[in-house]
Amino acid sequence: MIGKETTAGRATKFTFLGLWLLFTVFPLYWIAVTSLKAPGDVFAWPIAYWPDTFSLENYRGLFDKADFGVYLANSLVISTLAAAAATVISMLAGYVLARFEFRTKSALLMAALVTQMIPAFIALGPLYLLMTDLDLVDNRFGLVLVYVAVCIPFCTVMLRGFFANIPEALEEAAMIDGLSRFGALFRVLLPVMRPGIVAAFIFNFVNCWNELFLSVTLMNSDGNKTIPTALNGFISSFNIDWGSMSAAAVLTIAPTMLLFAFASRHIVQGLTAGAVKG
Repeated sequence: MIGKETTAGRATKFTFLGLWLLFTVFPLYWIAVTSLKAPGDVFAWPIAYWPDTFSLENYRGLFDKADFGVYLANSLVISTLAAAAATVISMLAGYVLARFEFRTKSALLMAALVTQMIPAFIALGPLYLLMTDLDLVDNRFGLVLVYVAVCIPFCTVMLRGFFANIPEALEEAAMIDGLSRFGALFRVLLPVMRPGIVAAFIFNFVNCWNELFLSVTLMNSDGNKTIPTALNGFISSFNIDWGSMSAAAVLTIAPTMLLFAFASRHIVQGLTAGAVKG
């Protein structure tokens, strides 16, 4: 009887997981299939879940007509620079918050958490005026600065948790052996912190890669637009170019999927390290 209940429970669990996987994967599959249909076949009836013929016309149109390569390069450069800068700054800030005691420490942590509760679009107006005064509107460097500022608070709190779980005796032993505090940080703690740093970088990169509101507000010229802005451009008042949008979505999703695939081990270690008291 117990065996039958266990078998039934496992069957129910795997059935539920299979349905959930189908529900999750099908939109990605449908986007990929739509991107490979000829423009005239996207709304053909009956609906073809697996087209008889595949076409790369939507992908060719992206690079021939929409300068998608420029948008892709902009997103890659901006996201990488912003993610790297935010990770380095957050690492140093998280180390200070984990290792030192000072009067405003609790207030800083609370401020970092409160900023995550405020929707980003609320600050668009004041931010646009500030960037206009600094002559950084429609400037890729200006967008990098904004993304760095947006990523720092949460990333700092996350990395502080990683540092707090590393015994202080580890760096104290390194300092006794002659290393400075910075030497102990970069030569002893950072190798231990590698999974957390990789997880923080990927979190920052994906946030910058997918961000829309700030890039739409601050970027005006085609030469400076990022991929989310380009995707938004396929929607007009009277028409939506589903084929081109699907092709652009596939090319947009692919880098992040590859990033997660190659760094999954570090991501899992990084996200679980903060839950284990070292």
